[in-house]
Formats: sequence, C-alpha cells, structure tokens
Amino acid sequence: MSKRNALSLAPPYMVERSLITLGANLRTARLRRNLKVQDVAEKIGVGRHVVSDAEKGKASTSIAVYAAMLWVFGMADQLAQMADPDADDEGKALESARSPTRARRQRTLNDDF
Repeated sequence: MSKRNALSLAPPYMVERSLITLGANLRTARLRRNLKVQDVAEKIGVGRHVVSDAEKGKASTSIAVYAAMLWVFGMADQLAQMADPDADDEGKALESARSPTRARRQRTLNDDF
C-alpha cells in the first residue's frame, strides 16, 4: 500500500468539491457517449478502477488520468483553458500594483575608457 500525502487524504473543501464535480462531469460525458468504464480504461491504458476513482473525484487520482479522459471525450482543449493568465483577474491586479508608476530616465552609454 502506498503512503498518501495529506492533500490526498484531506484536500481543502473547495478542491474536494471541484474534483467531485469534475468526476461527475466526466461520468456524464462517458455515459452520453455510451462508453463503459472498461472502454475508457482501455483507451487510456489504465485499470477500470482508476477511471472509476476519477469519476468519484478522488484526490489521489493523477491529473494525467483526468487529462486523458478529457482527450478520450474530445474535450482536451478545455484543460488547456484552465488557469489561463488572461482570465486571472487577481494576478493581473497584483502585477499592475507592482508596476512602476512613472518612467525612469534612460541612461546613455558612454564609450570613454
């Protein structure tokens, strides 16, 4: 039995809820395509219990499994949109606050030696 880290055992509430929602969404996508758990597992090269764990939103499931399942369902482009810097309003505000408020005087190069 592998040793699990604290994040896998007790993730923050919002992380846990997000994973459960993602898993449920993946299950819905699988059922809409009339695929069995075993079908998806074979396509991504894992056991059926791994797909089942992902659909339950288990925190110990590898991100690669979630990504591969999105790929199987033709939804991999949605993964690329996650954490898009252009959609990070808080990050942009923090970056803007660190930006200089005025331009600095340009130093000229002197070639006197």
